[in-house]
Amino acid sequence: MNPTVLNVALGQRSYPIWIGCGLLDQSDWLDPYVPGRRVAAVSNETVAPLYLARLTALLEGAGKKVIPVVLPDGEQFKNWETLNQIFDGLLGHNCERSTPILALGGGVVGDMTGFAAACYQRGAPFIQVPTTLLAQVDSSVGGKTAINHPLGKNMIGAFHQPKLVLADLDTLDTLPDQELRAGLAEVIKYGLIRDLPFLAWLEAHMAGLLARDKSLLAEAVRRSCENKAEVVARDEREGGERALLNLGHTFGHAIEAGMGYGVWLHGEAVAAGTMMAVDLSYQLGWLSQADVARVEALLTQAGLPVRGPAAMTADQYLPLMRHDKKVQDGHLRLVLLQGLGHGVVSDQATPEQILAAIRSRSDH
Repeated sequence: MNPTVLNVALGQRSYPIWIGCGLLDQSDWLDPYVPGRRVAAVSNETVAPLYLARLTALLEGAGKKVIPVVLPDGEQFKNWETLNQIFDGLLGHNCERSTPILALGGGVVGDMTGFAAACYQRGAPFIQVPTTLLAQVDSSVGGKTAINHPLGKNMIGAFHQPKLVLADLDTLDTLPDQELRAGLAEVIKYGLIRDLPFLAWLEAHMAGLLARDKSLLAEAVRRSCENKAEVVARDEREGGERALLNLGHTFGHAIEAGMGYGVWLHGEAVAAGTMMAVDLSYQLGWLSQADVARVEALLTQAGLPVRGPAAMTADQYLPLMRHDKKVQDGHLRLVLLQGLGHGVVSDQATPEQILAAIRSRSDH
């Protein structure tokens, strides 16, 4: 399968997304993006044993010296202490501002490596090599980097675009089923907010995606990245349209923080949060009961939760949701749907309506 190459059009900060199989064995991408003699490779304790040696062999075969940094694995480690482990590795090896920093792993590794690159000597180049479906279709594209705080997810970070995104579909072979399903939550999001034909395609091909059909996965990653690249090109720093990419995330981030980071996977929390946003959109008269049932059926087919955790009460959500980057002048704004395929950012819902939507997806 020849790689597909997409472009994120950001002027001087534009970069390609390579999507294909066997990319970790191909050196075509190396010279333009790793021009110097050294490269730092950041991974975690789960991914490094699977792919770091393969990537290192490729880089060393091209005459590069690899500086490995292996982090603990899990959302609960997306914090200052783990971030400092990256800086320790960079400083300990006297890395320069021009030394590329490569992120090999899922969304946590990518977010933390990107944030470290944004900070190191006030900005170093970095490359995303996402190894989870969620990272390939969403978090590796767009330059949003961050760490978590106990009061809110991704509240401390920076916009720092990668030089290249290298999505090798073969890395999905080792992805646990639960992680694959979690990634599908972000794929479904694109159909709900802006690409209704893609939503219908997902309904027709969900079984094949879950069976890891490579041609279907390639198409899902391509369509998702095309959608995200278009949005990012128009609104790089989330001043308007880009906020639509957060469908279900305000509710979902509350679940992640409320349950403790890592208890629910990000995609699982987003799926339950998406149903809360869908129920709220129905309350506002923007969706029909048939629309709600259609979204619930697709998420269920994907093996994703459509209800929040039983351990959280509805009243626990709102305080956590107020630690959200879309809050303006104290007003909570949510991504809702004015029809399937038509996302909007709205502050029209009252706290009572928001609580009703949470309760509709809660066991309390």
